[in-house]
Amino acid sequence: MKPLPWIRCTLGLLLLCTAGADSGRKPNFVFMMVDDLGIGDLGCYGNTTLRTPNVDRLALEGVKLTQHIAAAPLCTPSRAAFLTGRYPIRSGMVAHGRMGVFLFSASSGGLPQEEITFAKAVKEQGYSTAVIGKWHLGLNCEDSADHCHHPNSLGFDYFYGTIMTHLRDCQPGHGSVLYFVHAYIPYKALSIGLVSLALLHIRGMITVTRRVVFGFLVLVGVVVSLFGVLVYTFPNLNCFVMRGAEIVEQPYTSENLTQRMTSEAIEFLERNSERPFLLFFSFLQVHTGLFASRLFRGRSQHGLYGDAVMEVDWSVGQIMHTLERLNLKENTLVYMTSDQGPHLEEISIHGEMHGGYSGIYKAGKSTNWEGGIRIPGILHWPGVLPAGKVIDEPTSNMDIFPTVLNLAGASIPSDRVIDGHDLLPLLQGQVERSEHEFMFHYCNAQLNAVRWHPPNSNAIWKAFFFTPDFYPENSSACFHTHICFCIKPYVTFHDPPLLYDLSKDPSESTPLSPDTEPQFYSVLEVIQAAVSRHAQSLKPVPVQVSPLQIVWKPWLQPCCSSLSQSEIKRIHS
Repeated sequence: MKPLPWIRCTLGLLLLCTAGADSGRKPNFVFMMVDDLGIGDLGCYGNTTLRTPNVDRLALEGVKLTQHIAAAPLCTPSRAAFLTGRYPIRSGMVAHGRMGVFLFSASSGGLPQEEITFAKAVKEQGYSTAVIGKWHLGLNCEDSADHCHHPNSLGFDYFYGTIMTHLRDCQPGHGSVLYFVHAYIPYKALSIGLVSLALLHIRGMITVTRRVVFGFLVLVGVVVSLFGVLVYTFPNLNCFVMRGAEIVEQPYTSENLTQRMTSEAIEFLERNSERPFLLFFSFLQVHTGLFASRLFRGRSQHGLYGDAVMEVDWSVGQIMHTLERLNLKENTLVYMTSDQGPHLEEISIHGEMHGGYSGIYKAGKSTNWEGGIRIPGILHWPGVLPAGKVIDEPTSNMDIFPTVLNLAGASIPSDRVIDGHDLLPLLQGQVERSEHEFMFHYCNAQLNAVRWHPPNSNAIWKAFFFTPDFYPENSSACFHTHICFCIKPYVTFHDPPLLYDLSKDPSESTPLSPDTEPQFYSVLEVIQAAVSRHAQSLKPVPVQVSPLQIVWKPWLQPCCSSLSQSEIKRIHS
């Protein structure tokens, strides 16, 4: 039974009074999000071969969520949902084609300014706000300096980091992400077209002159040359660090980037130790191309990937130590997570596995199998949250939004649908059940699966309307396209949908059938009704991740740092 609204409100006020009794101020927030970290990569989630003592201590002293779900299995939409508490389809941060994230800093799409982020909401309550690290939610709209999608335009006072994600191109010797562009070329359609053209020419139905053939070859040569130029210039155009609106390093050197960003985070905490703050530390690690500083290189049993995870753990320890040193630990809610599951298809140009580990869960990044969306969820707040508590109820990264707003004294927006729910009653044991009866799992703009946790039941049903076609077939990844796609011909549709009970089969190993599950059709009927209600709540919005929005536009290209502005030289001077 849910507590009455006035009771929830009173409990919240009591909590704020108790939490702020010593400091006389509102609670602080520190959020740490790792890129592409697998839930099986952490010791507190069962890993026995990778050392993550600082994250493990965070879980031991706080609350660990074991069914914490990313709202999307890709970086851009997942982060949009995290910041806004809304399914990314509501803000247009989803694609209708293959490419579901931004690949160029000079794209025009991004998180719309009309969206309310938790940073924007708490800033109005007197908070100092910062994002340090990866953004990946757009930059410009109409010119190279309008910064309409920049963190400063979406509620963050301070920004130090990268607009784009960290890619192979940003790490010398790791190849180029553009080499995987072949997965987006319609070879079948082109082949059919060329064969048809040749047959028509042979039968005399059309005439293809040598001039046409020569022109076609020239066109192919031009395209190949332009592609080569794009690969060559990609790092300079996309791998840069900004401080606020200024580019301070282009291209950046990644080796010590986590250490530099950790220093930035510590300086932010020190500057704002006397006022309420919200820090979003968004790691570039452990996304490809992998990197680790000399201090951590070669220290793990899992190659460069394990080294990078250990460096992330070190950074978590540095931030927690700083909170303790500044006497802020007891008044700060700390949240540690990943944006989605591990990228299993990541193999280096030398043949090394550069992806993470999903544990017992199936598949990884870009899929809505549990391995792609079940992420670490650790919340730490001494004296407010119980230590060592483990919660196995469905929760979402969208839940952070209403949790933060309620704690900061901000009003939950009433002019839009908020899909997240305040986590505090569940974390503190005021309620035993999650408010997420249904969760909708999107693959880009396509509704891929639905999770249903019925009231008064331990069952957690999950229905798939389509699933990705793995390659090789006996694997749980898409090695032929480097990432699984959401559209034909890369998926298989299911009628009736595939059905699992995650409470009994968390690895999604055996789909249920009418013969093995008496409730099969009744469960699907309830889920279909929920889908219909959910669809009615969606409003048409401009698509931010359309081909037109994500394509490179020269007039939007940000530029440039100079030698005197170089962040490396500033650090070492």
